[in-house]
Amino acid sequence: MIVNLLIKMKKLLYISGILTLFVLMSFMNADFFSSMTKVDYIEGSKTLKFTTKMNTSHISDAIKINPNTAGFEAEVKKYVNNNFDVYVNGSPKTITFTGSQVSGETVWVYFEAGGVSDINTLKIKNTILLSAFPKQINLVSIAYKGSQKVMNFQRGKEVNEVSF
Repeated sequence: MIVNLLIKMKKLLYISGILTLFVLMSFMNADFFSSMTKVDYIEGSKTLKFTTKMNTSHISDAIKINPNTAGFEAEVKKYVNNNFDVYVNGSPKTITFTGSQVSGETVWVYFEAGGVSDINTLKIKNTILLSAFPKQINLVSIAYKGSQKVMNFQRGKEVNEVSF
């Protein structure tokens, strides 16, 4: 009786160990899709400065151009202009692309919105990489006059708004 119980327990542990191994293996090949944007308000110039960090291969897949080619920055500029909108106090702001930098697996993109004297509400539409990668998550961290806010964007939640 005890021997049969020990054999059953051994089989149960063996099966649960195999199942645990399969579950752990399912996480090994999972690709993580995200972008992070830092927004800083520069009071002297009344400007919102944006710095976005993206994965190089993800953005190059989305815009269909090799990051080592001459036209890469122009395509990144066009892509960001088409996939990132800013509204301050309900009014749309024009974003100006100021540059990008490829650094290995990371692309840094810089842009700004001028003429921002005071912010009561900041609304952002961020669809960067959302159409290319269904599980994409975009985080935006905003620093405004000592206050810090964080927004998150994903498919189905492309627009977010914060108040100051």
